[in-house]
Amino acid sequence: MLNPVLLSVCAMLALSLMRINVVVALTLSALIGGLTAGMSLGDTVSAFEGGLGGGATIALSYAMLGAFAVAISKSGITDLLAQTVINKVHGRHPDHLTYVIKYLVLSLILLMTISSQNIVPVHIAFIPILIPPLLSVFSKLRLDRRLVACILTFGLVTPYMVLPVGFGGIFLNNILLKNLHDNGLQVTAGQVPTAMILPALGMVTGLLIAVFFSYRKPRDYAQEEPIVERPEDQQPEKQQFNKRHILIAAFAIIATLSVQLLSGSMIIGSLAGFVVFTAGGVIAWKETQDVFTKGVHMMAMIGFIMIAAAGFAAVMKATGSVETLVEMLSTNIGQNKPLAALLMLIIGLLVTMGIGSSFSTIPIIATIYVPLAISFGFSSMATIALVGTAAALGDAGSPASDSTLGPTAGLNADGKHDHIWDSVVPTFIHYNLPLIVFGWIAAMTL
Repeated sequence: MLNPVLLSVCAMLALSLMRINVVVALTLSALIGGLTAGMSLGDTVSAFEGGLGGGATIALSYAMLGAFAVAISKSGITDLLAQTVINKVHGRHPDHLTYVIKYLVLSLILLMTISSQNIVPVHIAFIPILIPPLLSVFSKLRLDRRLVACILTFGLVTPYMVLPVGFGGIFLNNILLKNLHDNGLQVTAGQVPTAMILPALGMVTGLLIAVFFSYRKPRDYAQEEPIVERPEDQQPEKQQFNKRHILIAAFAIIATLSVQLLSGSMIIGSLAGFVVFTAGGVIAWKETQDVFTKGVHMMAMIGFIMIAAAGFAAVMKATGSVETLVEMLSTNIGQNKPLAALLMLIIGLLVTMGIGSSFSTIPIIATIYVPLAISFGFSSMATIALVGTAAALGDAGSPASDSTLGPTAGLNADGKHDHIWDSVVPTFIHYNLPLIVFGWIAAMTL
């Protein structure tokens, strides 16, 4: 229990649950981890500051995405979508049809989230664009936003676990397969997604529990402005929709996606879309500064958390405590294979929750886990499942993960959705716990 990784991750989680700002929690926890590992204060601070640059690209990407989100909202295209749904819901259908619309909306959100990882790989960029205009729809349908957070997180995590395209191609082939090969495990590209199917079923199980049990009941939030209260209220809404602006918005979205795919950069892609909005007259040249400022304000917290998480990860690597933790595991449990699989998954959960990214966790744990799994007699497929699941664990449920930060950025647009208690805790319960169970089953049966 005195291992610096355990202490720092537990400290970060405890501070976050106490509603301490996540950036502050990550910084304090990094100091705790470094000092308890025997590093001096100066060395700890140097390691933390040296790692901050690793989050700068992500932070700037999210700032540009925020500006693009503000620009697209000014075009009216998301308001048009929201108004269309509102008109379907507002007192024009019997209760059972409203129930159908509720699950139709949730299904569409799920499909869009899954598509954002492969078909149109924009990751979380669509969330601050689409979700805020739909918050009034959620209130009208009395949707529990924790359910929406679970749906968004499922769509952000599960596809990369099993689909080797888009972000899944990066996770399964460029990172997981490569690190397995680098550490002496000879497996094929086709084996990797196959081995991850059973752990992914844990994510499916968690989603079904969230949808049909945990958050099935209606939930009312604080009083809001009436939604389409009077027929005359709809007239100003209709006047806001400029067909030319909506066409420009559609073209800007296509341009953003195309440039991002060609350049491989969210920054350049978002910039291209922003330029289209400006050239098309949706945003006046003199308004660009104000729009960009609003966009940065929208996504700033995600950016700062990602920067702090990169510093935290750098300190954890500098301590060498992950290796120590695994060595302690291997020397104290003998040849108890089931216990070894369980502890490897739990350690992966703790490491990923601290770092905040499954993609960044694999290089750290694969070096240790592959020879350890071989020494315990796990098959190649079981080893893939162990390393892949140990890395994916914690991505859902980490305060510093974009899989929870993205949903919060959209659902908290009106200040009524808490990041820790409404995004992190629900996704941790519904995804990490089933992942441990199904990952363990995969390790023992494959």
